[in-house]
Amino acid sequence: MEETKTNQTLIWSDRWRLGALSKSELMNIGFASVIIGFLFILFHLFGNTVDNVGSASVFKWMISRWGDKVSFGADYSHGYLIPFVSLWVVWYRREEILAAPKKVCQWGLAVIIMALAMHWLGAKMQQTRISLMALIFLIWGIPFYFYGWKVAKLLIFPCAYLIFCVPLNFLDALSGPLQRLATTMAHSMLEGIGIECQRVGTQLISPYFQLNVEAPCSGLRSLLAMTALTAVYAYYTQKTFVKKWLLFLFSIPIAVAGNIGRIISIALVSITAGQQFGTGLHHDWSGYVLFTVAISLMVGFGKLLNVNYRELFKTWKKAYLNHS
Repeated sequence: MEETKTNQTLIWSDRWRLGALSKSELMNIGFASVIIGFLFILFHLFGNTVDNVGSASVFKWMISRWGDKVSFGADYSHGYLIPFVSLWVVWYRREEILAAPKKVCQWGLAVIIMALAMHWLGAKMQQTRISLMALIFLIWGIPFYFYGWKVAKLLIFPCAYLIFCVPLNFLDALSGPLQRLATTMAHSMLEGIGIECQRVGTQLISPYFQLNVEAPCSGLRSLLAMTALTAVYAYYTQKTFVKKWLLFLFSIPIAVAGNIGRIISIALVSITAGQQFGTGLHHDWSGYVLFTVAISLMVGFGKLLNVNYRELFKTWKKAYLNHS
């Protein structure tokens, strides 16, 4: 019985009953509600000036791009998870945020004004992506203004992470180069392990199989997903700013390597189990191969970055001198 009461206390505290809140806390909640309502009205009713989704909502425009299977939107299907990750980061660091010294900062007001100007510019140019970026700046700039730099600094990552929600169609231009790179590297590696293979454009032709690395198989989707995943992993596993960025930037060759591994696995399965199975069932499930390779490389490189090489060198030197 006592254990049940303890669990209930962890889930709910009487401290958060409406009647237990102080006048200043009620005013803060009311003020925050007004700001959230203002942002919702501004971006839901006046956020999108493009007619192709039949709505003035920036949120509906963004979600329609996440689920777009025809154009670049399919590469952003991970966008549904991004806001939850950002909220979880804020919740994870809630004690630091609450304990941080708070004061009004005029620089935050400058960020708010800049973000509102960006939104106006995005609406005039019919560039909803600019309005989405403006929303991210507002989400960060408002607490920056009211609570100061110490709080804003803790919110940089969860707010910046929301950029992965924004569909950036100019990345479509990477599809072609990624196709050619993956095909060339896979061809070289297959020949390196003794498999007769010829590359014709983005096709791999062999007496045992014939593969065509089409645009959906370019690795662009895995590249975007791996950068989002690596950003979180780097944030929590690396201690310094430089190491965080090194691991994050390494996510690009990691994703490319994963896609190359996927193409090679399709070729090998086609040789051993037949073309129909390799380019059929295995092809449909080969994404697991890609992410297994990519995540393994991500974790491995993260471990290497965390090694204290100075202490390791001292240990090796001491062992060598003792052995000598």
